[in-house]
Amino acid sequence: MSKLENPILMATVGAAQGLRGEVRVKAFSADPMALGDYGNLHSLDGRTFEVLDIREGKNVVIVRFRGVNDRNAAEALNGLELYVERDNLPDDELDDDEFFYADLEGLEAVDSDGKSYGTVSAIYDFGAGDLLELKGPGRRPVLIPFSEKAVLDIDLEGGTILIDPLAAGLIDSPDNLPGSDQ
Repeated sequence: MSKLENPILMATVGAAQGLRGEVRVKAFSADPMALGDYGNLHSLDGRTFEVLDIREGKNVVIVRFRGVNDRNAAEALNGLELYVERDNLPDDELDDDEFFYADLEGLEAVDSDGKSYGTVSAIYDFGAGDLLELKGPGRRPVLIPFSEKAVLDIDLEGGTILIDPLAAGLIDSPDNLPGSDQ
């Protein structure tokens, strides 16, 4: 397979499950059981994986891939990230206010005055809520909460997200600045 044009991370392979080549997989889709519905999965090193069987496990799905037939082959996949091409994801099933996180990357973060705070370069989830990483020219990357208070509007067609810089933690409250009356 040639290099993916616009890879979307769909899952990470975990430990082997049993002796017949099954693996535990953490899926990043809304429905983990639909992991194989988007076509073959791909690793960034060019390998292709076809889902033969999938079943629910505790907090993961148990997957059997074509060509992975024993525990040793399954163990060799531990930690492997699996992707699909962005074009394989169904845009027509999304509601007007829904989007894929990957679609946020590259959007410019601006406030209501049009001031730019950089572009979205990554989305992270460390367990306490999603964070957007913003990078701008000559600036260090910053993380802002991906919440309704910090991100007011997402305009995919316009290529921007409207943010509240105070709620996002990018500016100090005027009440907390030196010399202000408290």
